Amino acid sequence: MTTDTPARLLQLLSLLQTPREWPGGELADRLGVSRRTVRRDVDRLRELGYPVQATMGADGGYRLVAGKAMPPLVLDDEEAVAIAVGLRAGAGHAVAGVDEASVRALAKLEQVLPARLRHRVSTLQAATTPLTSGDGASIAPETLTVMASTVAGRERLRFAYRAKDGSESRRLTEPYRLVSTGRRWYLVAYDLDREDWRTFRVDRVSEPFATGARFAPRELPTGGAAEYLRQSIQRRQDSYAYEVVFTEPADFVAARVPAWAGRPEPLDAGGCVLRGTSGDPVEWLAVRLAMVGCDFEVREPAELVRCVRELGGRLSRAGGG
Repeated sequence: MTTDTPARLLQLLSLLQTPREWPGGELADRLGVSRRTVRRDVDRLRELGYPVQATMGADGGYRLVAGKAMPPLVLDDEEAVAIAVGLRAGAGHAVAGVDEASVRALAKLEQVLPARLRHRVSTLQAATTPLTSGDGASIAPETLTVMASTVAGRERLRFAYRAKDGSESRRLTEPYRLVSTGRRWYLVAYDLDREDWRTFRVDRVSEPFATGARFAPRELPTGGAAEYLRQSIQRRQDSYAYEVVFTEPADFVAARVPAWAGRPEPLDAGGCVLRGTSGDPVEWLAVRLAMVGCDFEVREPAELVRCVRELGGRLSRAGGG
């Protein structure tokens, strides 16, 4: 019999998070308490925000249903390891759709994982090879989780940074946001030594260290983090501007391109136009545009036009066209 109420509530919650309906008598037997105690414990869970649904009947049943808010989950060892491995695999390779929210989730989970489970996660990851596109830089998940923790906690972050030309430097920053472009992760932060905002490619970061010093967040000079990153890429010498016309409406395209790529604008004749700046190879952008899932026409630059034509011809030949 579980006499400690908090421990019993956690055990009850763990049972209810199994997707099935639990008869009141079975729950009482599992917990070693009376059915009346089960009813009181269910009421306590409801007060804490857990949407527990009761069904009428001779024995009465309980199940956890979807509610208006996301309450905390109780995970067993196997579930915690599985989620951590999955988040690490996605975050470490900047998979499209795995954004800052998933990195924050990974940071929270790894912060409370016992050492034995953290070791299992590392062992499993080391023994597996994710199938990725191969054109994005791999990142140590620990680097992302440290950064995500300092962003969420408004804590100054120190790290070593390797620039494009290979030069090394030490940076002390006030981290603002992590941004994923689908190929790479970037950190938008205020550089305290240079007294200005900067963007850092996370795959060039090493030895990230949370200093413990808190700071009051500053206001970005323009828009959000994604817009600031887009403008930062635009200012670089190796970047290029592009203009693409799609046959589908702006909201259709906006849902299928990352925020850093720009905001599609509606056209009077129908469809929309997407203008932006990229520092990625034109081959990668051509594939990304094709993944939107509708007809499009590249207006500029000429290099991207040629690349799209070559890619279209290659795919047509591959399909026997």
